[in-house]
Amino acid sequence: MIVKSLCLENFRNHKDTKIQFSDSFNIIYGNNGQGKTNILEAIYLCASGRSHRTSKDSELVLFGSDFYNINTFVLNSGLDKVINIKYLNDQKKQIMVNEIPLKKLGSLMGNLYAVIFSPEDLFVVKQGPGERRRFVDITLSQIRPSYFYNLQQLARILKQRNILLKNIYSKNGLMDTIDIWNIKLAEVASNIILERRKFAVLLSELAQKQHRFLTTDKEIIAFDYNCSFQIDENSNKSEISDIYLRLLEKGIDRDIAIGYTSLGPHRDDYDISINNKSLKLYGSQGQQRSSVLSLKIAEIELINQETGQYPILLLDDVMSELDENRQKYLMNSIKGVQTFITCTNAYKFSLENIAKYFKIENGSVIDIFENENLH
Repeated sequence: MIVKSLCLENFRNHKDTKIQFSDSFNIIYGNNGQGKTNILEAIYLCASGRSHRTSKDSELVLFGSDFYNINTFVLNSGLDKVINIKYLNDQKKQIMVNEIPLKKLGSLMGNLYAVIFSPEDLFVVKQGPGERRRFVDITLSQIRPSYFYNLQQLARILKQRNILLKNIYSKNGLMDTIDIWNIKLAEVASNIILERRKFAVLLSELAQKQHRFLTTDKEIIAFDYNCSFQIDENSNKSEISDIYLRLLEKGIDRDIAIGYTSLGPHRDDYDISINNKSLKLYGSQGQQRSSVLSLKIAEIELINQETGQYPILLLDDVMSELDENRQKYLMNSIKGVQTFITCTNAYKFSLENIAKYFKIENGSVIDIFENENLH
């Protein structure tokens, strides 16, 4: 998986930017606020269909313009692909692959695999369940488009069920309708739960291997799935669906009282621990950074394991957050992975691999050179 080049038009502060990338390391450097992260954001948008910084496409448009246009040229399993994303005013963004319009966002998944690592990834450890679900959902959606479809179905069904719950006493016949939505919800939820449970097991195994090496066998990391209701670790789809359906029926009075669905995949969490202690509650800042690093490298390995291809890696201002030992560990772990690194100082760390350097200033590339010219 290689991103060969990128063309940006009216994206963030990039009016007209064209870049040819190296197949190995790409160092994007410059002062803060010049548009380095915007390049990574555009690439990630073409992989996942969404920005990692905002949910509003209007915020991605250059000030004073009414549209943005991105073209990303990708080599995927030996095949050339062009991913194009256009957005005009407040219209729905249009996505095309090789000039063929995609009717569903899920159809974009698998055309470009990407893992992004930024200082905000510490939120996976420090903040609430939503951040951990998002971390898992983004990766699973890339490797399993059917999972992304199930997430969309879940959101739609929950929205309809919650509307019914709020209006169930004001309109006749709604109580009969709720049973239909319960069945639909249990069906979709069981698919999501199975995928999340499997993912957590695989990621935890890979992260443990990475973390043992990083900490010289001093720490054992675990990433455990915590379903919002109790299921057996060997429960199959039918059993999970039946359990959830019974709980939905049993809890209907509570859900009506509060006006929303209180139980389900939208309430799931993941427990991250070091030596059987909660990383969020008891982990030091250094342990939290090391753990996120191990999880990210495990994420790369998992995508390769599931798809047969390494994803591209986007390191957004993360090198300054890692000490020298963690930097070396990261660099040694991603050999053979096309990597994009943003930083303010291109001279701060050295690379054994061939690297291409791009200096960004005010939304433009003002200098390009390779590392043999770096003194």
